[in-house]
Amino acid sequence: MKWGICGAGNICNDFCSALQLLNHDDHQITAVAARDIDRAQKFAEKFKIPKAFGCYDDLAKEPTVDIVYIGVINFEHCRLSILMLNNGKHVLCEKPATLNLKELEKVLKVAKDKQLFFMEALWSRFFPAYEKVRNALDSKSLGEVRYVQAEFCHPMIHCEHVNKRELGGGGLLYIGIYTIQWALLAFKEKPDKIFAVGHLHETGVDQSATIIFKYKGGQMANLTYNTEFQSECTASICGTKGRIQLPYPFWCPTKVTINEEEMEFPLSSGEFKFNLVNSAGLSYEAECVRKCIEKGQLECPLFPHSESITLMTIMDEVRRQLGVKYDADDIEL
Repeated sequence: MKWGICGAGNICNDFCSALQLLNHDDHQITAVAARDIDRAQKFAEKFKIPKAFGCYDDLAKEPTVDIVYIGVINFEHCRLSILMLNNGKHVLCEKPATLNLKELEKVLKVAKDKQLFFMEALWSRFFPAYEKVRNALDSKSLGEVRYVQAEFCHPMIHCEHVNKRELGGGGLLYIGIYTIQWALLAFKEKPDKIFAVGHLHETGVDQSATIIFKYKGGQMANLTYNTEFQSECTASICGTKGRIQLPYPFWCPTKVTINEEEMEFPLSSGEFKFNLVNSAGLSYEAECVRKCIEKGQLECPLFPHSESITLMTIMDEVRRQLGVKYDADDIEL
């Protein structure tokens, strides 16, 4: 599968490094694009990528590319996903897939019309530890799931892409999303009631929040994120017969404890330098995407379009309660 890389920042660097850990006969990077041609060329030189562009349109039209990984700033996700799909490219777009549900539905419609693969790159779902979690939930070894907890607190509000509303910033779309997907994994449905309280940064983005989910059967989730300080960043699922615990970092774990049994899945980073914790695990996601496309699937069973829709529906409601609004919310598509 021939990859095009949209962006030349930290996450794109880590994604390309992770691809190097896979079979080179299965994954090749044939082109990269950035807004700055010098950055694109330096990136291409580092990863020995044949073509570099200073324009995303050129990447979209590049015939050697089968699928594009989009790792740019949040507010560009919708536009660039549609651009790539309209030019016949499959798309793996970093989370959040878009800024709101309206944009997501537009992207998914284009993917369906073009009969192309699209997935929101929620890499958590592809780690072996998450597979063990799914197996435990499906086998009912926890009994009936009653309570879910997750916290993700990391000092990042000082970063421009996080604190600027016009860039699609805010803690929810960057780290809060991981706590919500954890609850969705456990309960497999949208909550009956959503309660969100938090604090806004002076720029109008959400700096922190605690979100409570309540379900019709009385089940609950308690989810917290904060962009000012570092916390333990753990997650758990509690049932009537047992529990699951994920240590730091719960969104990309190498360990999981299920009913007091600890399992470990070490990551190999090879010779490559990664910017973000456990980013070598992006290889799990990339390989799963390759297999889906090889089978002719247009979405991934481990994180289907329906779950992206549920996730975005919840985040739209959380933003509404917190009072965070993007310009995209007022644009008719």
